Amino acid sequence: MNSQEKAIKIRLDVLDMLYKCQSGHPGGSLSCVEILLALYDNVLRYDPKNPSWEKRDRFILSKGHACPTLYAILADKGFFDAEELSNLRQLNSILQGHPDMNKCPGVDASTGSLGQGMSMAIGFALAGKRAEEPFNVYVLIGDGEAQEGVVWEAAMSASHYKLNNLVVLMDYNGLQIDGTNEQVMNIEDIRAKFEAFGWDTLEVDGHNVYEITEALLKPKGEKPLFIKCLTVKGKGVSFMENQVGWHGKPMNSEQYYEAVSEVKR
Repeated sequence: MNSQEKAIKIRLDVLDMLYKCQSGHPGGSLSCVEILLALYDNVLRYDPKNPSWEKRDRFILSKGHACPTLYAILADKGFFDAEELSNLRQLNSILQGHPDMNKCPGVDASTGSLGQGMSMAIGFALAGKRAEEPFNVYVLIGDGEAQEGVVWEAAMSASHYKLNNLVVLMDYNGLQIDGTNEQVMNIEDIRAKFEAFGWDTLEVDGHNVYEITEALLKPKGEKPLFIKCLTVKGKGVSFMENQVGWHGKPMNSEQYYEAVSEVKR
């Protein structure tokens, strides 16, 4: 299965999960599919049979509301049975509305309060450096999330400690729950901001698995790396694409079947 076929499969899983539970966040889940595929198919070191393997690379989904995509990929990789996907957001399910590391195999950090994933990643990366362990730490943040002050405290710390084992990817779809980033709190020039804080930066097409993978596999310098991934919120479903209203909204049956039809085309 090539990357395009895999992206279709993951999007269909995401739509199915969200429709069944009648809750969750379709827009941001669909925008980060290729980013997570690039990581889990081509970059991260992990062992589904031993999720706590000490030498594994760590991944933190800071934008925890996009967890349906992470769950679909973890199931695809064998961390748990794919049948569990039907239990998204159900009582006592391992698949909560935001990732829970104490319940879901393969989840390295419990997230949901936006802005905190980067700080967790600093701790992981610093621990790896001090223990002289060869693992890398990757964190996916949202663009609206960069409005949080804790993101910039973390950015300053990562540079200070020269954490070149840390990579931050931004799902840059331009929208958040209350409108566009520009309307709510402009974050531009985001690359210049990270560079000013002492980071190396790159920009990629966030829906091109090859391009994302190539950026992630570039030889690391002495600085932490920030990658701005240009994406479309609701990618693959025309009536969701670039629509603020689909940040967190359930689909009715007509919308669900239309969305599935469009993703399969």
